[in-house]
Amino acid sequence: MADTVKIIINDVEYEVPAGMNLVDAAKWYANEDIPVFCYHPKMEPVGMCRMCLVEMGTIEKDRATGQVVLDDRGQAKVRWFPKLQTACTSKVSDGLVIRTQTQPVIEARENVVEFLLTSHPLDCPICQKGGECPLQNLTMQHGPGTSRMVFADKQKLDKRVPLGDLIFLDEERCIQCARCIRFQDEIVGDDVLAFHERGRRLQIITNSTPGFDSYFSGNTTDLCPVGALLTADYHYSARPWEVTEVPSICPHCPVGCNTSLSTRLDRDFGGRAMIKRVMPRQNEQVNEIWICDKGRFGHFFTRDESRLCDPLVREGSGMLQPKAWAEANRAAADALKAAGDDVAALAGPGMSNEDLFALRQLLAGLGSSRLGAWPPTHAGADIVAQVGVGKWTDLGQLGKGDAIIIVASDLEEEAPVWRLRLKQAKDRGATLLVLNARRTRMDDFATGTIHYETGHAAQALTDLWNAPADNPMKAAVSAARHLVIVAGVEGLTLDGSRALMQTAANILIAAGKVGQANSGLLATFPGANWMGLYYLGYTPEATLDIQQHPPKVLIVAQADLLADDPAAAGWLAQVETIISLDMFAASGLNERASVVLPIQSFAERDGSFVNGERRVQRFYTAQGPMGQALPAWQVIQRLGEQLGQDRAKNSAAAVMQDISRSVPVFAGASYADLAKVEKQFPQVGGDDLYYGGTAYANRGGLGVQIPTAADSGETASTTDVSPVEAPKARGKLTIVPTIRLYNRERIFLPSTLVHPRVAEAYAEINSADAKKLGIHDGDFMQITFDNGPALRVRAQVDGGAPKGTIILPRHLSDTAAPLVVTVGEVSKAEG
Repeated sequence: MADTVKIIINDVEYEVPAGMNLVDAAKWYANEDIPVFCYHPKMEPVGMCRMCLVEMGTIEKDRATGQVVLDDRGQAKVRWFPKLQTACTSKVSDGLVIRTQTQPVIEARENVVEFLLTSHPLDCPICQKGGECPLQNLTMQHGPGTSRMVFADKQKLDKRVPLGDLIFLDEERCIQCARCIRFQDEIVGDDVLAFHERGRRLQIITNSTPGFDSYFSGNTTDLCPVGALLTADYHYSARPWEVTEVPSICPHCPVGCNTSLSTRLDRDFGGRAMIKRVMPRQNEQVNEIWICDKGRFGHFFTRDESRLCDPLVREGSGMLQPKAWAEANRAAADALKAAGDDVAALAGPGMSNEDLFALRQLLAGLGSSRLGAWPPTHAGADIVAQVGVGKWTDLGQLGKGDAIIIVASDLEEEAPVWRLRLKQAKDRGATLLVLNARRTRMDDFATGTIHYETGHAAQALTDLWNAPADNPMKAAVSAARHLVIVAGVEGLTLDGSRALMQTAANILIAAGKVGQANSGLLATFPGANWMGLYYLGYTPEATLDIQQHPPKVLIVAQADLLADDPAAAGWLAQVETIISLDMFAASGLNERASVVLPIQSFAERDGSFVNGERRVQRFYTAQGPMGQALPAWQVIQRLGEQLGQDRAKNSAAAVMQDISRSVPVFAGASYADLAKVEKQFPQVGGDDLYYGGTAYANRGGLGVQIPTAADSGETASTTDVSPVEAPKARGKLTIVPTIRLYNRERIFLPSTLVHPRVAEAYAEINSADAKKLGIHDGDFMQITFDNGPALRVRAQVDGGAPKGTIILPRHLSDTAAPLVVTVGEVSKAEG
């Protein structure tokens, strides 16, 4: 147990951890809310607003004997400070005494609030923060009640200043607490906000191009204690007392951020419940109280006009026609019956565990076990199941004496909140090593970097581990108390991905860092439920087999094959019947499908995902359904009924009950188990919004983490790794597909608010290669490769790409880029 000290708050003694912030200690142990504006428990205290002033003193002790000095009444004598002290800048120590309810404290708080209101606008009735505004609440509790200020003397400033495309500033409402500036600087490391001018004219400005250039800008609106910072999507859209908060999980990446969907019955949505905004929901072991802007603004696809609302069936060689569910199910069942056991399924990571289980059961009933995970880019989920980060891992606990290795991953683009948390671990003293063939954003925060030849990630990691003992990076890794390795697939084939994952596992095993909290392997798997795919029997290796040996009938569930892989058209042509379960009407795959069945998004139904740390987490029905779309598990089980299999379950909870009984790793993961919550530090989401901001307390469940094999006591053994190199060909360049957080995938395209931040289709080319080809920065260039159409993209000649390599972000144009690393020819294109 940490060292503790005894302090006295309002004449009551408490035992608290030594060195704890006084505001935090008072709240956590004494249930005493000391009001604050500038202080936030996730950031360093600055004492700017003075709202937290308290009477403070220390118990007097005899210098000679060390004994407590008693007064005439036999009570400990307190040596009081002559003036009030800021609680937020004070740490507890033995014998500390404070008073929070005395007349001097009450008057000080009243003065602070009165001063803040001298130029604050009286627009609470129309302010979007009204109803969840810390200034409003603290004014009611501590304000003077009347104003001595002359209305004509109030500052008149701009009311809607765009700091960027996503965040607006009301200059009149800002109280200069600097929370937003400090968050971007301390937590994110994107120092894109600053103060400008002085005195009463002091204002927030953005100093980046484009404005407020950060993937985490929306969090500043949660931290803002007034209505000064506002998100563009929620601006005058709803009021806090009108919305219902529904717990959910972000569907975009492996982090599995806990969110709260603010919904309201809306006339613009036919009177159905509609998502008005997405807010962070506290889960300290997953996303703390943060979410990235893709998670915040990437929900519009759930109700977009492009959604598929009716079943479609192709009659003969004609067009797809809308049909009733009974007819569509009959058509799909007939095709499956005719195929016998020559059936396979490809499922994307947006499918829930319940969906995947139902699909597995359907194929098992048909005598098939061909279950492919899409896209077939990331190997090693089985290795994560063996030596992934240990149970109870909390990246927020990593710090001095720990080591983190990030290899073959552009973490900010692939798993932004992991990037955020690992950057903070580095700030707390952890060694952060970044290994990649090119420079990435994590290089800015790294303790050390290693740039290797494209495709040689596993070898670079091996070389680091085998480096001499006096190598500073090797020494830090060898001496680390905890070791976390984060592996991506940049520049790797599927075999190369497996080689890297196994190499990482071998190092963790050799270092003795498996089966323990805060150590182990993480991977930047695509989507929200890649680990769920693995645990339920879907693998990328099975996908390659399906590609090489196409079945008579292929069920494709929430996987955009043709948009992801230009080579998919070739082998799909050999499939007799495609049954597509999709959210969107228009897609290249649906043009080839015989039956297209509409499925609901995560927002329209209950379900669960398994995140990259193997935490099973549930999401809840928040939004009204689109047309006749159904949950995918229900679509599949009704199809099973048509084939004479078991009757469809009545709810997702019943499906999860079946999963927990029949899939051992899901034992103890019923919906009731997933919904359990516990007290978390810091306490946010209560009535005291001034303390933690408007992030929501977790009332939907913290989830259940699946233990690794090493956690369960199984002995982990190293495995030899054969070298795998990136493809090369004389006269051609190596094409390395990469990921951009903001792109033009179907699931993100409806978020038009973010379109200005989506880059034009481009590729990075090394300056030496560009010079040889006569390509200059900003020119158009054409990239051609096998099994796909030529790509026309803008050239970025900035030295970021290694020589002989083209860095090609995927999903930035309507033409599909290669799914995995390949070779191609590059030439200058006409403008």
